[in-house]
Parts: sequence; structure tokens; C-alpha cells
Amino acid sequence: MTPELLRLLRTPEGLKALAAAAEVTGGEPLAAASALRARGFGAELSAAALTQASLRARAAMKFGPDAAGMFFTRAGLEQATRAVVADRRAARLAAAGVETLADLGCGLGSDALAAARHGITVHAVDADPVTAALAAANAEAAGLAGRITVECADATSVPVERYDAVFADPARRQAGRGRVFDPKAYSPSWDFIAGLPGRTPRTVLKLAPGIDHALLPPGAEGEWVSVGGDLVEAAFWCGPLAEVPRRATLLGPDAGLTGAGDTVAGVGPVGAWIYDPDPAVVRSHLVAEFATSIGGRLADPEIAYVYTDDPVDTPFARRLGVTEMLPFSLKRLRALLRERGVGVLEIRKRGSALVPDQLRKDLRLSGPNTAGLVLTRVEGAPVALLTTSAM
Repeated sequence: MTPELLRLLRTPEGLKALAAAAEVTGGEPLAAASALRARGFGAELSAAALTQASLRARAAMKFGPDAAGMFFTRAGLEQATRAVVADRRAARLAAAGVETLADLGCGLGSDALAAARHGITVHAVDADPVTAALAAANAEAAGLAGRITVECADATSVPVERYDAVFADPARRQAGRGRVFDPKAYSPSWDFIAGLPGRTPRTVLKLAPGIDHALLPPGAEGEWVSVGGDLVEAAFWCGPLAEVPRRATLLGPDAGLTGAGDTVAGVGPVGAWIYDPDPAVVRSHLVAEFATSIGGRLADPEIAYVYTDDPVDTPFARRLGVTEMLPFSLKRLRALLRERGVGVLEIRKRGSALVPDQLRKDLRLSGPNTAGLVLTRVEGAPVALLTTSAM
């Protein structure tokens, strides 16, 4: 995508090409391109329209019906905040009285769009000219250009003190290197990002889910968010925006768990039921709080599986029934599964170095039945738990 191609796609001819591409996307690429050229569209416009149609179809999972009118790049779509996450964040900012927001590293504009829909005036910046142009086009397509200004600029040049709040989403990818996990390699730099709360107290930082808790600014809230069981981001809510020390937010079941992250869970024997906590619960260090909420316990203080003797319904974990526990032995496990006619095995693991795909091969599964297997540790020793299906 280039600014020139984007301008072409937004002309009447480009809009016709986009509509035609939407009709043929999903089919064989060469046939789709031929179909557009047969309707009189040039090769360059046809290719750009087909790319957008394909990206819009993929984006529907993140943006719903709005994706049909938005403009994307592949990298921008991968990094964009899911609409449901952005909407929740914007609602929380609006409820806190935020009226103006500086969006640093706005990408394709997902968070800016959500904030504007909640009545917040947004100044969005991105250092990449094409990305900034796409964000502006998306704001216009959504009818929100009056609330969103987009500037191609370095985030460090923005006078953030002029705004009620700051939202920063530092780039966590580098050309040729893929994802960047070390905050020192973020762009803008971590020093700049970490200094934002000192300049504008109401600051929200969108970060990778694996961010070190030690980097949480003093007094800030660390929130880990999952959507349908997929962990998608961490957010640090700073200054007056902080409500609790730690929060696990589950969108899908729409549930939240809070705590200080320093509770110690009780330890006891394996029970009749095992709970595999949502990754947001694990990453937020709220497993002990979760265990307390269901009257559960750990079988090993270092492993994030929770056990109860009676079943408890909870949105914060998948529950499985434990039907058998044995010290891990490939020979004994293979014999047990053969005896039970298990041909399909769902494997979960914590605290085990075994590779599930290789283990399936080594077990030589055969039979009509399905079972679950949990590889874990109890009192430091490796064990295998045969389980029912997850609930």
C-alpha cells in the first residue's frame, strides 16, 4: 500500500473496484484478478482492491461489520486492537472524565475510533506516513473525522501535557525481526513510554501480554485482557485511572478478577476436578485469588492448576474431571490408554518439558474413544492426569 494507491481506492472508480473485489474475493486469485480486469479495472487498481477485500474479510473477526468500510495493511491488521477491547478501554476513559486524548502510535486507528465513539476528541499520531493516511481514511469512513485528527509525526514530538489523557501503543515489531519482546527495543523507547505518566498522569500503556510486572509504574494498575480465551494484551493504567493493583479481564464471558497479585494459595492433594485458568488470570498473577474464589487449592505451589473436590462453575477457567492419576511413565500411560481404547487425546501441560505432538506418536494411540491428559507436577514430581473433556 502507498498513499497514491490509497487515494486511488477512495475515488469513485476505486470504490467500484472495491465493491467488485468483495464479490469475487475468496476464490482463486488469478481468476479473481481476471474478473476485475474484465470489468475494465487496471491491473494496479485490481490488485489493490483484491488485497483490501481479502484483508477486510480477515478483519471482520476483529472489527465486525465496520471492517467492510475500513482500509488495512497486513502488518497493521495484525497489530490492531480488537474492537471489543478498544471499546471497553474507551468506555473506561470516558467514565473517568477524559474529554481529550493523545493517541501515540495510533496504527490503523482502532483505539482512536473507539474513543471518538465515546465522545472523546482524539489527536492521533503515527510515524509511518502510510499508516497515518490509513488511520485518517478509517476515521473519515466511520464518520468520525470531526473528532479525530491524524498526524504523521514522531510520538516523542507530541506535547502530551495539553491533553486530558494519553494512550500509547509502542511498536513491538521490527522489519526482518518480527515481534520484539524486550521493552528496550520498543519504538518509541521504553524510557519515553515509562516517562509519560509523569507528564500526563492519566496515561494508559498498551503492552505485550508477557511484559514484566516489575516494569509497572508505582501505583499503576496492570490489566491483562483475553478475548474468547486468547490472551491479547496487557494494559498499564496509570495515575488516577488505576483502580486496583492487578486485573484479569475476560471478554467473551465478560468477567473480571482483581487482586494485589501477592496472595498465597493453599496447597493440597489433587482433587476430583482440575481447573486450567484463563491465560489472563495466569499472566496477571491472580491464580491464588482465583483458587480462593472457588474454594480450590494448588497441588504444587509453582504450577497454575487449581483443584477442588466438588465441581464449581466459573468463567475464569476450564474445568476437567480427573479420572486417573499416575506417576508419569510412558509405558504405563500407553498401556492405560490402550486398555481404554483411546484414539484421540487432548493434551494440556504445565511444568512438563514433554512435547505433546511427539508424546502422541510415542503413545501409539488406537481406538474409538476420546480422553484428556494433563501433564504436570505434584510436590515436584511429574504426574499424568487422565481427564474428561473441558467444561
